Amino acid sequence: MSAPLFIAVEGPNGVGKSTSAALLAKRLTERGAAVHLTTEPSDTPLGRLVRSSESGLAGRALALAIAADRAAHLDAEILPALQSGRVVISDRYVQSSLVLQRLDGVEVAEIWRYNAFARPPDMSFYLQHDPAIIRTRLNERHVNSRLERVGTPERELELYEAAFRSLGRRGWRQFRIDCRDLDPDGVVTAMINRLDLLAT
Repeated sequence: MSAPLFIAVEGPNGVGKSTSAALLAKRLTERGAAVHLTTEPSDTPLGRLVRSSESGLAGRALALAIAADRAAHLDAEILPALQSGRVVISDRYVQSSLVLQRLDGVEVAEIWRYNAFARPPDMSFYLQHDPAIIRTRLNERHVNSRLERVGTPERELELYEAAFRSLGRRGWRQFRIDCRDLDPDGVVTAMINRLDLLAT
């Protein structure tokens, strides 16, 4: 695998994105890659403000705030890391906007207008799972976000599938991973196998 490489890890709330992104970063580092692991909303004052305001912001206001954080995230963190030769792994990216902002009542065309600047990842992984398993995981959390309460696993999976088709028409490189019969290590092995194919 040759750096730099920009990877997005996507999927519904509770599917295991953060666990998989962190394990992917660990496995790639063990293989000798220089890796930068990040998340959206970003871990910056703006990103933390967006994250903490999600219960009060909604619709267009939240969509614009997330797009602003994404623009700053790209300029200040993602692109510099890529320019330095690192593999960048982002836990959430544009696909999450195409799902979560739709749950919040924003139309696809409007979401695209706010995110027209976004650089496509070199590979996006979509994690899928049994909705009942995802629901159980969400119910086990002490606190659920407003959008987790608004949506359902079934609806998020449906919207991620719509995003997959839409971005495929735009030429984005994407790969689905069915997590139902895989442990976290198996999920990441599937990611690495796909990345190895990308490098050939």
